[in-house]
Amino acid sequence: MVGLSVPCVTMQEEVSNQMAIEPYRRLLVIPGVRSLLLVGLIARIPVTAVGITLTLHVVDGLGLGFVQAGLVGMVSTAGMAVGAPLAGRMVDRHGLRPVLLVTTVAQFAFWISGWALPFPALVAAAVPAGLLTLPVFGVIRQSLAALVPVEQRRMGFSLDAMLVELAYMTGPALGVAGVTLLGSTWTMCVIAFGLLGAGAVLLVLNPPVRSAEESKAPAERVARRQWLTPGLLALLGTASAATFVLTATELSLVATMKHSGDTAWTGLAIGVWCVYSLIGGFVYGGLPRGLSPLVLIGAMGVLTIPVGLVGGDWRWLMPALIPAGVLCAPAISATVDTLSRWVPAGARGEAMGLHGTALLVGGASSAPIAGMLIDSHGPGWAFAAAGVVGVAMVLVALPFWRRSVASIGGGAADGVAIASP
Repeated sequence: MVGLSVPCVTMQEEVSNQMAIEPYRRLLVIPGVRSLLLVGLIARIPVTAVGITLTLHVVDGLGLGFVQAGLVGMVSTAGMAVGAPLAGRMVDRHGLRPVLLVTTVAQFAFWISGWALPFPALVAAAVPAGLLTLPVFGVIRQSLAALVPVEQRRMGFSLDAMLVELAYMTGPALGVAGVTLLGSTWTMCVIAFGLLGAGAVLLVLNPPVRSAEESKAPAERVARRQWLTPGLLALLGTASAATFVLTATELSLVATMKHSGDTAWTGLAIGVWCVYSLIGGFVYGGLPRGLSPLVLIGAMGVLTIPVGLVGGDWRWLMPALIPAGVLCAPAISATVDTLSRWVPAGARGEAMGLHGTALLVGGASSAPIAGMLIDSHGPGWAFAAAGVVGVAMVLVALPFWRRSVASIGGGAADGVAIASP
């Protein structure tokens, strides 16, 4: 009997693995989905490398300080925040290719020449460069919503969130390696051609931004007041809270490593944290029912608050980050999934752009606040403050959320539990 138990257990594990992977296999056989996700992953790598490369160029290439580097990053981020919904609105009105063409040319022009600009000109040029950022994130999500049936969107957006994690694990690391080995000038040129290639591939692929059924309907402009409701604003606010928590957690993790003298292990620690998110995204995408983004973001906030109590030893900190870490990708994907269900197809591009802006605002506002807390009280307090902000935003959003769900009629077609946390 003992001899038979091992094959039996092995067979059960194989069946369990097949059951976990089978829904993803069904997703990837949908025409266009596999190529879209692959192109999205590759195209996001140079996009995720631009921030750190620009910072290092100002510090190393121009020989200036981090204050000046922060100024360039700030104006670039402000341009991105404004440009994302504008690009989405243009996609809704004029189609994908014109927007991709303009933004690809603009990005190539900035990055191929930016290394030669003096600092004042670089600051000035960073504004339109941010405004005309290649809208990879919004386009991929909008196209996923068009290609994937409603009942499979949660899995599609979960897989997309996992690929975003991989891009952020790869792009900034390549940017740092490029500046270290080649210098900022050559790295900026490499990014220029990377962005050019990303835009060109998307232009050739030209993924749909509306489903076949949506394309058959007469094209109508949708007034913002019809979809930009208090409930949707509450959703965007919780998305901002999610990136607020994530950015503060990353900074606090880096600060903890520095204070303990383990800076050399920082890359590994952040990579492990990202793996938590990948695992959480995979599991969440395969669940039979989803959860409200308010539940996921609120839980992530609650579980982040006590992380700082483990002290300054990062070997204890990493296990403490597991509960909140596994919720990262599910929380972001849930906000995208809900948005795709609440917004009509004619305004989905602009809504995805606003979602991108919300993520940017959350991260940008978190950095200085977390930095001040770290400097004044230590990383533990930054973990706690980040979690409190996440929970507070969920509580603020809750009444608007309930009214919005009630007006929609109780939730999504596939029974996803988005109605109330």
